[in-house]
Amino acid sequence: MAARQQNMWWRIIKLYASYKWHLLSILTLVVFIAFLGLVPSFTVAIIIDRGFLRRDLGTIIIFTLLSFLATLVLSLLNLVQTLLTTRMGQHIMFTLRHRVYHHLLALPLHYYTKTKVGDVLSRFLNDINGVTVMVSSTFLGLFTDFVILIIALTAMFIFNWQLACIALTTVPTFILSTHRIGRQSRALSQESQEAVADLTSFLEETLNISGMLVIKAFGRQHETERRFQRISLRFRDLRLRQVFLGRWTFLGFGLVTAIGPALLYVNGGLQQAGYLPGTITLGEIVAFVALLDRLYTPVVELSSLYVSLQAVRALFERIFALLDEPATIREQASSIPLGAIQGLIQFEHVDFAYEPDERLFEDISFVVQPGQMVALVGPSGVGKTTLTYLIARLYDVHRGRVLIDGVDVRDASLIDLAAHIAMVTQETYLFHMTIGENIAFGRPDATQEEIAAAAKAAALEDVIARLPQKYDTIVGERGYKLSGGEKQRIAIARALLKNPAILILDEATSALDSHSEKAIQGALDALVQQRTTVVIAHRLSTVTAADQIFVLEKGRIVEHGTHTELLQQGGRYLHFFKEQFHEEGTSYAAPS
Repeated sequence: MAARQQNMWWRIIKLYASYKWHLLSILTLVVFIAFLGLVPSFTVAIIIDRGFLRRDLGTIIIFTLLSFLATLVLSLLNLVQTLLTTRMGQHIMFTLRHRVYHHLLALPLHYYTKTKVGDVLSRFLNDINGVTVMVSSTFLGLFTDFVILIIALTAMFIFNWQLACIALTTVPTFILSTHRIGRQSRALSQESQEAVADLTSFLEETLNISGMLVIKAFGRQHETERRFQRISLRFRDLRLRQVFLGRWTFLGFGLVTAIGPALLYVNGGLQQAGYLPGTITLGEIVAFVALLDRLYTPVVELSSLYVSLQAVRALFERIFALLDEPATIREQASSIPLGAIQGLIQFEHVDFAYEPDERLFEDISFVVQPGQMVALVGPSGVGKTTLTYLIARLYDVHRGRVLIDGVDVRDASLIDLAAHIAMVTQETYLFHMTIGENIAFGRPDATQEEIAAAAKAAALEDVIARLPQKYDTIVGERGYKLSGGEKQRIAIARALLKNPAILILDEATSALDSHSEKAIQGALDALVQQRTTVVIAHRLSTVTAADQIFVLEKGRIVEHGTHTELLQQGGRYLHFFKEQFHEEGTSYAAPS
């Protein structure tokens, strides 16, 4: 635990170190501010003892002007320090956000299947924002207050060491209370951030078109609102506990800081009455109380900052925990660039599992020749889609190899690999952009003519023609303005425009009605003739023309061959085929 905490602080220091010149400028200003802050304390003693008590107007004017100038310069330096600190805080926030987003893009798909989106958003937005505020107030505040504390303490001992010792009697109370409150603050901060993540996740799930449709369709508005209230109440209660802890902290600190001046006044009064040795002047008492304020201010702030530091620590722990998630899909330092490829796919003794004790594939081996169309068939959940993800290296195999044109996909350039593969999935995802931008997502440099040609081939012309803004029509979040079939055709147009060497069709026509499917079948037939195609289809009638059909069951390929060959074998494929004919209410005639 101690080593992990030390590593976290070292990572924070390294984050600051990248802004060392910026930081050095701020710290230099802090030293000047600390020294200038002492000037009014010393001038007030001179003004009282040499000015007022001796009725020396010249001394009063000179040292009043000196105090005024020092205060003016101090205000200007504080302004510059605040601007520099804020600027650095924003730079650090930008750097952290960029690092986190870059890392999120590198994380495997499995991370997103086990993690709530709201938790990721909370860390990405709330935690990093919180860190930025703390950067501006906590870390630099620690140094600022420490410098002021040392300088004020030194000045007090030089001025009057006996009074300094009296003033320091209250400091242990700060230290003990701060340590205890700091632990409570850290625990509350962690709970609070988790509550924010739960609230963000709930809102993300319910306040989108898909979630709202389900809520309204099933009449669950009241139940959903009650869930929101429960989550929101937990968040409210934690925030209130944080506020109350902070207020009690300041109340306690206020009481302690009131004791110090009282002790000084009593000590000065006893000296003046002759009960204690020494002859302290009125100006010295006033000056020392001012110095005591210079001491207590950083002590109180350091105590508060220590409490804040525990909250910062909780934020950084959550951010670093995200950054420490292993990005298993990494490009090799000496990755092999893929030029024009033929489209040869080879699986060699591949094992794969999402979890160590839940193997999905075992010893999978097959070859897809360039230009062939192969189909993957099997019951739901057998891993057909995952198998295609291994081709695109969205997951890495645990044993064995997946090769494209003889190159292990783990050795290939990720950008090149993605450039040669296009996927049309069962659940089409469209971005909140125009139709044209969604079609050109895989080829942002495509011309309008190329986009229109792809749309025409995907039978989208009529759909786009009736839209007032044509290709500039915003599709809405996840494409909610379009029907399922229209979204699927945009996905097909996106793949057509990319013109890949390897095409993966995962239930690509599942959302199309029979008319739309017939309209684009010609385009799909032309598309698969020119490239290697891997097809996953629930309706077996759509894969009868495949060059090879692989039947998956219980993590293995149990049969393979052409449609006719598999029917003649009388195995699992024939069983699936008969089942489907029975479901569709049609009769089946065995091939001769």
